[in-house]
Amino acid sequence: MAKQSKSSPVILKADLSKPPSRALWLVKWLLLIPHFIVLAFLWIANTIVGIIAFVAILFTARFPRKLFNFRVGVLRWTWRVMFYGYWILGTDEYPPFSLKPLQDYPADLEIEYPKRLSRGLIFVKWFLAIPHYLCLTPLMGWGIWNYAGEGKVPVIGLIGILVIIIAFVLLFTKKYNEDIFKLNTGIVRWTFRVMAYIGLMTDQYPSFKLWE
Repeated sequence: MAKQSKSSPVILKADLSKPPSRALWLVKWLLLIPHFIVLAFLWIANTIVGIIAFVAILFTARFPRKLFNFRVGVLRWTWRVMFYGYWILGTDEYPPFSLKPLQDYPADLEIEYPKRLSRGLIFVKWFLAIPHYLCLTPLMGWGIWNYAGEGKVPVIGLIGILVIIIAFVLLFTKKYNEDIFKLNTGIVRWTFRVMAYIGLMTDQYPSFKLWE
């Protein structure tokens, strides 16, 4: 299991209990289609929740607890899909259709609920996180486009390259490199810390660390 310091309000569970099967990853994209559809709607709702939370924090310095729990649930669901799918390939156990924490699933996420939040920071968190965007872009492959000819092609990030390596090593050896697992999990953990910060869920500035 990938461990982290308790200093962060974002706790990411990632338990690689046994190597996944050799070839299930070839069809996981198909198996995950129902999750992608549901998550598309959940993220639309999550955006609306973010707008409501912005106003609530501005006037009360608090993130409404039920809305906070919903936002955590969306991130948790997203993380389980990532863990099963092509970000980690960490399990063959199909992710549940649930926003709730589940102790028996190898991937989970918790974010400590803040009693009070800064009213002023809500206007600048997106800006303060720019150094993180610059660091995470080559790792996650976010928003990098190669304008070649008439089209634009997304450039794969480090995490995608490592997952390709994992997939083919699994296919031919049925082994999963734990060092790559820890690195990919660390990249995602860092990403979720930033998402929690810009998502107005914490005032603690995210650390530039893979292992916390």
